[in-house]
Amino acid sequence: MLMILGAFAILPLTLPWLVSRIGARAFYVAAALPVIAFVHTLTLTPAVLSGEDPFETFSWIPALDIAISMRMDTLGWVMALIVTGVGALVMAYCRWYFDGKRDGVGQFCAVLLAFAGAMYGLVLTDDIVLLVMLWEVTSVLSYLLIGFYHRRGASRRAAMQALLVTTLGGLVMLIGVVLLVVHTGTTSLSGILELAPTGPVVDAALVLILVGALSKSAIFPFHFWLPGAMAAPTPVSAYLHAAAMVKAGIYLIARLAPVFALEAPWRPIVVGLGVLTMLIGGLQALRESDLKRVLAFGTVSQLGMLTAVLGYGTRDAALAGLALLISHALFKSSLFLVVGVIDRQLSTRDISELSGVGRQAPTLAVFTIIAVASMVGVIPTIGFVAKEAALTAFLNEGADGQLWAVVGLVGLVLGSVLTAAYGIRFIWGAFWTKKDAAGLPMPRTEWPDPPIGFLGAPVVLAGLTLVAGFAAPLVDGVVSTYADTAPVASPGVAAPDHVYHLALWHGFEPALWLSLGSIAVGAALFWLVKRVGAPRRLLPFTAAGVYNLVLRGIARLAVITVSITQRGSLPLYVGTIFVVFVAAEGTALLASPEWTANLDAWQSPAQLIVAPIMIIAGIVAVRARKRYTGVVLVSVTGLGMVVLFATSGAPDLALTQVLVETVTLVTFALVLRRIPARLGEHNASVLPVARAVLAVAVGLTMAMVAVVATGARIHEPVSTAFPELAYELGHGKNVVNVALVDLRGWDTMGELSVLILAATGVASLVFVTHRADTLSRAVSPLPNLSTRTRRPLVDTDEGPRPQTADNRGAPRTWLVGGQRVRPENRSIMLEVIVRILFHTIMLVSIYLLFAGHNLPGGGFAGGLVAGMGLVMRYVAGGRYELGAAAPTDAGRLLGVGMALAVGTAVVPLLFGEAPLTSTFWEANLPVIGHVEFVTSTIFDVGVYLVVIGLVLDVLRSLGAEVDRQTQELRDKGVTASWMSH
Repeated sequence: MLMILGAFAILPLTLPWLVSRIGARAFYVAAALPVIAFVHTLTLTPAVLSGEDPFETFSWIPALDIAISMRMDTLGWVMALIVTGVGALVMAYCRWYFDGKRDGVGQFCAVLLAFAGAMYGLVLTDDIVLLVMLWEVTSVLSYLLIGFYHRRGASRRAAMQALLVTTLGGLVMLIGVVLLVVHTGTTSLSGILELAPTGPVVDAALVLILVGALSKSAIFPFHFWLPGAMAAPTPVSAYLHAAAMVKAGIYLIARLAPVFALEAPWRPIVVGLGVLTMLIGGLQALRESDLKRVLAFGTVSQLGMLTAVLGYGTRDAALAGLALLISHALFKSSLFLVVGVIDRQLSTRDISELSGVGRQAPTLAVFTIIAVASMVGVIPTIGFVAKEAALTAFLNEGADGQLWAVVGLVGLVLGSVLTAAYGIRFIWGAFWTKKDAAGLPMPRTEWPDPPIGFLGAPVVLAGLTLVAGFAAPLVDGVVSTYADTAPVASPGVAAPDHVYHLALWHGFEPALWLSLGSIAVGAALFWLVKRVGAPRRLLPFTAAGVYNLVLRGIARLAVITVSITQRGSLPLYVGTIFVVFVAAEGTALLASPEWTANLDAWQSPAQLIVAPIMIIAGIVAVRARKRYTGVVLVSVTGLGMVVLFATSGAPDLALTQVLVETVTLVTFALVLRRIPARLGEHNASVLPVARAVLAVAVGLTMAMVAVVATGARIHEPVSTAFPELAYELGHGKNVVNVALVDLRGWDTMGELSVLILAATGVASLVFVTHRADTLSRAVSPLPNLSTRTRRPLVDTDEGPRPQTADNRGAPRTWLVGGQRVRPENRSIMLEVIVRILFHTIMLVSIYLLFAGHNLPGGGFAGGLVAGMGLVMRYVAGGRYELGAAAPTDAGRLLGVGMALAVGTAVVPLLFGEAPLTSTFWEANLPVIGHVEFVTSTIFDVGVYLVVIGLVLDVLRSLGAEVDRQTQELRDKGVTASWMSH
């Protein structure tokens, strides 16, 4: 089971490439894995039925007692067969549904298979924390599947709606799971059920878990997301909304019901909301004219029935519920696939546009009628067997006065009436010859015969509902092992005289008459609706309308909040931060009973020289009237820190600080090009006295915090062990670098995330539509060679040309981007220097990257050095030179770097180690000599790439893009007043 789960995680990665090679036939390859999982599940049948539940486990996060554990009992066995069997048929169906289509099909194929794998893991995992993780994975993947037609607004809205509803329910469920795990002391699902805990905490946890289950299975008040999800391709509806995703909540209810059904909040929620959903969905299905939406609201109704029956929690209800679950997966998947065939062949699903299809497609019509018969509960289908069992279970309980059994019985009968009505309406709408307003037969809808393979999946699924009905005793032998885990009857209810079994014929018993009566009344209701129209809404609003109203309310509240707090004033934002800092830290300082200070006048003579210079530069910076002057003076304080670090035995910090100051200065210089040169020219500074007071308060507070904090330590700092840990665990001598990529790797990963967010934020403020690399396409890939002749380029009066005998004496082009720089802005001297130094700088950056584990350097410093090389290329040759120097997208560098860092943290988990655990290799290689490698170096490479990506993004946005916008303004003859500065 674990190997199959791993295959579900790996195989989808190859499917986009495979679809690009062989088209929709790749779905056959995708279907092979669910087939293998289906066969493997069948091979475990003897062990499951004998009670020897197959169990596999892999310790994932030992510190939290979280394991990737898989247990296959009867319920898991049935769900695994449904997930893999229906999944395989749906993927085979997709081969014909997407025949001839390529756009987005590769991603769809991969996501659909990954979803099948997530569902396979969800229904078999024995770790409730892992179940929650897979629960959210299915929500995210379903979002991608529902939004497949992403160019359509309806698809995007439906995908977002499904994601918000199911994810919010999942987060609520997570709180319940945490309460349950803390209360029981185990994350094992089987262990929790074995303990059968009770009490107020357990009741609260159950309510929270039920919120997640009900939202996932589209139970009122969360039912509205499922009909909206019909904007997805039909295979998605057939799989996710009939056999897989919506069954996740039903599965969880079925898993917990045998143990917790008698808890006080359980039945009112499960049975009450299940019955209400059954009736709401059935009534709305009668109003719809779109075949797919008829099935959608019918699915909502059927899910309510499953919730009420499976959630009731007695032995007979569990038996009937699991049989209903099987039948629903078969007939509803078949019916959705039938709608897909009709839609694909006729490009419509509207009942009013279909007429006479049944005579032209008799095979499709016959098997559709079989599937609808199972949905309605007509003998001899499995739907009839399951519905009769459910009615009997509620009858037996209700006869002894069980309120929720009576509610369930009444709801089940009324729901069956509605099911019969919209089931007959579906057949009539899809296949019958209709009459127009004058009572004459409508023109026949011409039916092009579909490929035989296109009909395979719906025919097989519908046929299985008939086969399962005749094989009811065999089905009983399987599902009864699950039913026997539930109590025989509710407290106060007499146990039945005999054990109930699934069978095709129980004689003329009350349940049979209720079933036949509901079908007869449903047929009459269909006739009535056909004659007088669908029933009107009872309420003037819908759940979807309430959802949209809530979203609009949140959006308006956000606008109001932003309008109040975001005034567009940077001094106001910074001032607010400083005021809060002074108030919070000042209060903490004043509330402290005593202050302990341990101060030295200085630790080295260099401090006596550097500190006054930093203070003077800071004071002068406040008085500066030009922005660039102020930036340079502020940088003096940063460079002063470089000297302090260097003289304090911290060469790594000194190196990093000088690089950061240099890059920051360049960034400021790029920004200052677009704003007035002098301070206060457009917006004069206000409240100078208040600013001065606040500045003094911040300085004094920060100084006091530093003094008090350094003298308040009462225990030995953890950092004293870092040198030994760096050498023993990190296999490195540079304590700073090893701490960054190994000992404190989580902190560094958080900082990388911040860098990526910063780069993305800067780019989003400057770029209007996208941040893709467009510069490298506009320049020659080889800076000094002609693309066509591969001869050196030289500058001529007509621009750069390949070197020939006629122009051999012309000056050589040192930087290809320099050709596009205005002559008055070019510097041949600078171009020559940059051309000579650039490759050396890049080599130095790589040296710092790999030497940083034992010597000063590391990924951060190396990345900054490489970034400085890119800065030099940009300064010397302009934006096109930047494109030639880095012909890639900054986003890719950021993504690859973060992926390497995350991979370094995750991969050890696959081997049962803690995250970020590093491994050390060393070997003596011929010629090269002794070689050592630590896996944390890969993390450092990720840091290196992220830093380069950050610098490149800043240069592309604040540099190249600003240059492009300025050039556009110049070309249009638009000169803003600020451009004169």
